[in-house]
Amino acid sequence: MRKWSSAIREETAMKEVTRGQALEMQARFATDTNWDKLDGDVVQSVISLTREEFGVRFTAFLRNRAQLIVGEPKIVPIDRSIPFNPAAFIGKGWSIWRGPADGNGLTGVEDQDERSLALTQINLADIRLVTCLNDAETVVKGEEKQRRLKADSRVRLDAKIFQTFWENQALIPERFKEKVNGNTQFIYFDGTVLRDSYGNRYVLGLCWGGGAWSWSVIWLDGGWRANGPSAVLASNQS
Repeated sequence: MRKWSSAIREETAMKEVTRGQALEMQARFATDTNWDKLDGDVVQSVISLTREEFGVRFTAFLRNRAQLIVGEPKIVPIDRSIPFNPAAFIGKGWSIWRGPADGNGLTGVEDQDERSLALTQINLADIRLVTCLNDAETVVKGEEKQRRLKADSRVRLDAKIFQTFWENQALIPERFKEKVNGNTQFIYFDGTVLRDSYGNRYVLGLCWGGGAWSWSVIWLDGGWRANGPSAVLASNQS
């Protein structure tokens, strides 16, 4: 099991912005903004922000692909043009598990929920957090949880949806931050099972703690408790 670290994970998940990109962004901001549609007093209030506050706001705006979000979003688009790449996101040696759970993970069909892969948008109101714990249980093994999830009709959210949340953190539902019995929640995306270079099986998860989001990969041989739910859809979406 890996430590949860937003700083380390964010560094590996993001490419460095080039000087050329930064200069082009400045030029487009100056030339493409419709200044006639803006109020001078509003613009001045932005100019008057401290450098730190301006940087925080504008960075958040760009991280959300220059899309404005007022309040909590409802419908989140999922860009399927570039599939989730475990090696690029996590590191060398990582891949999507192929074949049965008791195989070597290198051959066969990818262990992903095809219904989730078909989604190009999700309604956040349809997301459910499920533990798969039976009445008398306090913990369930990861592989057993996988079996129960696959036997359920609900859609297991995949790694690309996880990546969309991670790269656009303003989209993450506020309820993902809630604690369970006083314990921090770890939200898992079981629609994609991953393989490390040693042949172990993992899934991705998000966690809110210390005022920031972090992510990690969690070994399926471990145990899941009530504060480790999986993100699923109440029903399929198109």
